[in-house]
Amino acid sequence: MKLIKTTLTAVLMTAIIIASAQTKPKNSFGLVYGDAIAANIPGKVNIHPVSYKLNGIDISANIYTPNGYDKSKKYPAVVLAHPNGGVKEQTTGLYAQRLAESGYITITADAAYQGASGGQPRHVDKPANRIEDIHGMADFITRYAGVDKNRLGILGICGGGGYTLKAAQGDKRFKAVATLSMFNSGEVRRNGFQNSQLTTIQERLKQATDARAQESSGGEVIYTGVAMPTDEEIAKIPTDLYREGFMYYYRTHAHPNSTFKYTLSSLLDLMTFDAATNMDLINQPLLMMAGSKADSKYMTDEAFEKASNAKTKELFVIDGATHIQTYWKPEYVNQAVSKLVDFFGKNLR
Repeated sequence: MKLIKTTLTAVLMTAIIIASAQTKPKNSFGLVYGDAIAANIPGKVNIHPVSYKLNGIDISANIYTPNGYDKSKKYPAVVLAHPNGGVKEQTTGLYAQRLAESGYITITADAAYQGASGGQPRHVDKPANRIEDIHGMADFITRYAGVDKNRLGILGICGGGGYTLKAAQGDKRFKAVATLSMFNSGEVRRNGFQNSQLTTIQERLKQATDARAQESSGGEVIYTGVAMPTDEEIAKIPTDLYREGFMYYYRTHAHPNSTFKYTLSSLLDLMTFDAATNMDLINQPLLMMAGSKADSKYMTDEAFEKASNAKTKELFVIDGATHIQTYWKPEYVNQAVSKLVDFFGKNLR
C-alpha cells in the first residue's frame, strides 16, 4: 500500500511540474530557459547567433555580449560546453547569459553532428568530436571583437564538463577551468550509471562493433537512447538524474533539437574513454561544482581527487541540489553563478 501511495504521489508531482512548465510565448532566439533574452536592446546583454566551420562541419553557436559592450575594449571570455543531449538554447545558454550579465563575453555552440550544427550521420556522440568542439569554440571566440584572448575561461556542464576536463588538459588557452554537475560519459557508458552494468560491458561492445560494421557496409544507422517514456513511466524512474532529466529535456525545457538519441556505434569510442584520466595535466585553477543531493556527484569527486597539479582547486557543493536542478532552479543557479563570477574574477584578471 505504501509503494502504491508513493508511486501515485510521484505521478501527481510529475503532472504538477508539467502543468507548470514554461508557458511563455516562443522565444525569438529559440531559448527555453527562464528570463531568457527575447530581443537585443542597446546597452543590455545581447545575443549574437553565429556560425563557423570546424573541420568542414558547420557549427551553430550563440555569443552573448555584456551590458554596454564596446568592441574597441577588451573583455574576459568564457567558453561553455553543453550537456549530453543538450543544446545551446538550454542550460548553457542560461549560464552564458548570466556570465555576460557579469561582464564576460560568452560562447556556447551545438556539438558537431548534433543540434543545429552540421555533420552526418546525425547524433554521432564521440568524445574526440566533443573535445574538438571545445577547441573550436576557443578558436572562434578568441578572434571575436573585444575578447582578450589572454583571459579565457571555460565552463562545462554535465557531459560537457567531462569533455571540458579533457580539453583543458592540453589546451592552455584556458586560464581557468570550471565544471558543473560533471558527467563522465565514458565511465557511465562503459560501467553503467553508478556501476550498474559491469557484467554486460563486453556484450555492449560487441553490439557497438556490429553497428559500426553495418554502417560501414552502407546499412542502416542504429540508434540508442530513443525511448520516449510516458509521464507515469518517468515518475517511476528510481534515479534522480534520469527521472529529472527526462522532465527537463522532454517536458519543462524541451527544445526540438535536443535528444538523448545517439548512434550505437559511438559506444566504441565512448566506452574506451574516461574523463578522469590524466587529470594531473590540468595545471590551471580548477573549480568543480556539484549538488549535495546529486546522484552523479561521485564522478566529480573521482576527477577532483586526481587533479594533483591544478594551480588551485576547489570542490564547491551546492547544498540541497540534485544534478538536474543545477540546470535551472534559481536558488541553485544563483549559487553557482556567484561562485563562477568569483572564480573567474580572480583568475581572469
